[in-house]
Amino acid sequence: MQNIKVYVEQTKQGQTLPLPKYMSKDAAGMDLYACLGEDVILEKGKIKLIPTGLKIALPTGYEAQIRPRSGLALKHGISLVNTPGTIDSDYRGEIKIIMINFGEEDFVIKHGERIAQMVINKIEQVNLEVVDVLEATERGTGGFGHTGK
Repeated sequence: MQNIKVYVEQTKQGQTLPLPKYMSKDAAGMDLYACLGEDVILEKGKIKLIPTGLKIALPTGYEAQIRPRSGLALKHGISLVNTPGTIDSDYRGEIKIIMINFGEEDFVIKHGERIAQMVINKIEQVNLEVVDVLEATERGTGGFGHTGK
């Protein structure tokens, strides 16, 4: 496993929060924290944009994927609208989390609460080439459950 350097900047309020960190030795994602001036109520069925107080500078060729936390999903029905969200290496703004409440009750988000996880991945860019017909495969155009239950 290769360690890469990622520079971070915290907003003034974000400086009250710990930096994201891996919660176990082999964890893929680092937890991100809510950076709030006051509690936010995420009503059932509603969407809110929650700041993290964190900005990052990824090396070229890397992205950060923002993913839901499984505990919040299981216990409260909390997820992310665009999952995984992508932070590009040239983005320098604050990371904000688009949260949604699929649960049965309103959910209170507090300053410093772990609300999402960030996974850093190496990426490749491709060159698209138009052809008249794609090469045939055994699967062909089968999709959306074509192999059965």
